[in-house]
Amino acid sequence: MRSPASRRGKTATASSGASRRANQKFQVPVAEITFRTARAGGPGGQHVNKTETKVEARWNIRTSAALDSPTRARLLSAMASRLDTAGCLRTVARRSRSQSANREEAVSRLQSLVAAALKPKKRRRPTKPSAGARERRLDEKKKLGERKRMRRPVQP
Repeated sequence: MRSPASRRGKTATASSGASRRANQKFQVPVAEITFRTARAGGPGGQHVNKTETKVEARWNIRTSAALDSPTRARLLSAMASRLDTAGCLRTVARRSRSQSANREEAVSRLQSLVAAALKPKKRRRPTKPSAGARERRLDEKKKLGERKRMRRPVQP
């Protein structure tokens, strides 16, 4: 008899589970993130014109020491459209009037993007229509064809 996990098409190997758990727990090291600030603009009067509250967080995936090569390869392929030519992932936060709050938000976005990219894709479970479903489909097609035949003009 097959185990419940194998019946669902899932494999329960220790190595895949361990790497999956490791990827879910992966945190981008804050020491490797570079921050740049700028004036955010928008409403706020003189405060906005004087202070640099917009924060841009950049993390270079290609040069990160925190990644092993398979994880780096997975991130580079999954995030290819979001990376610049140097391999940096960039997030910008400017919602808050406080630079520290925007800094936290930018780091949080960066973490969630990386976590989403490392999350394993669900495997498609192959299915096929049942015999009854095939029969019902063919019956429906025959009924439709008969209905169209009945619409034709009568031949003399």
